[in-house]
This record gives sequence, C-alpha cells and structure tokens, in this order.
Amino acid sequence: MTISDQKKRELKSQSHHLKPIILLGANGLTESVHAEIERALYDHELIKIKLCSKEKTEKQALTDAICDHHNASVISQIGHVIAIYKKSDKHKK
Repeated sequence: MTISDQKKRELKSQSHHLKPIILLGANGLTESVHAEIERALYDHELIKIKLCSKEKTEKQALTDAICDHHNASVISQIGHVIAIYKKSDKHKK
C-alpha cells in the first residue's frame, strides 16, 4: 500500500497520542495476533503495535511480515513501537 508523503505526515502526527493496542509477546506472530491486528485495523485504520524483539533486524522482519500480511503501511517506527495504517471499508460508509 502506498501513501503520499503529505498523508503520511498527517497520520504520523495523529499517531503520537495513540497507545499500543497490540502487544506482540514471546509467541510471536500467531494466527490470533493476526486476527487482532486485522480487527484493530478495521476498527481504527491507524494503530500502534509494541514489538517484543530486542534485535533490530528481527523487529524489521516482524514489521515487514505484519505489513505484508495485512497490506498495511508503516507510518513510524520508534524503538519497540510501530504505527501502521490500512484504509478500512468500514469508514467508506
């Protein structure tokens, strides 16, 4: 999913006040975690996820896997927290 730079800046400013609603634990990306992410993206479009990994490469791999699986875009990644966005059909109504 591609987002314009202006839209990305707007989403980044909106994400500052959000708290992580998905906490990725030691079990990693399970089907239940994917289901929660999908539900959160459908309800909110813009969410934060806290990753448990300490390795930078592993955090990047988790971020890529989440975005690929859900067709979402990374808005920001600061430390262990990522903000992702996916346009929801719910908000078109």
